[in-house]
Amino acid sequence: MKILQRRTKRSTTMLQKSALSARMTGYQNLLFVRWQALSSRDQLALLLLSAFLLLFIGGYGGYSIHQAANHSKSEYQEQVADYFWLRAQAGNIDSNALAAANTTDGAEVIPATSSVNALLTNSGIVDAQVIANGNTVQLSFNNPSQAVVSAALGKLEQQGWQFTQLSMQQDLLTKAIQVQATVTLS
Repeated sequence: MKILQRRTKRSTTMLQKSALSARMTGYQNLLFVRWQALSSRDQLALLLLSAFLLLFIGGYGGYSIHQAANHSKSEYQEQVADYFWLRAQAGNIDSNALAAANTTDGAEVIPATSSVNALLTNSGIVDAQVIANGNTVQLSFNNPSQAVVSAALGKLEQQGWQFTQLSMQQDLLTKAIQVQATVTLS
């Protein structure tokens, strides 16, 4: 029974394919007869028009694909540049300032000494002495690296601290830089 069903399915699909094939062959024959009925000048004009249309459609399609690829490439490069810019700016973000900005009523204000101490600690300076004196903050620390000291002082300036007094000395034996400064929040 199953064998007969398979054979009938095959025969119906074969009949459908042959009917479609016969129909396509009929259309091809009709087109060929009509093509032969055209004059040679009309055939040449029709060939040139067909070639022009194919070139125009192909050229426009290629151009639009090329434009879309360039647009996609420029958007990707912008996103990569933005990503690396954000990564470069990550060191400039003061987490304590962000936490203070995120408080809803402003009741949780970070003391100036804690803010300066956190900035110095984030910059790689440990054991800094930070003391509040009225509206100013006095700080003192030692560090052997000129780059770390410069980065720390730069971050203080970036966060709005202004130096009213700055003294830097280098120990000749240990090469450590001793910094003493007084800063105010502008």
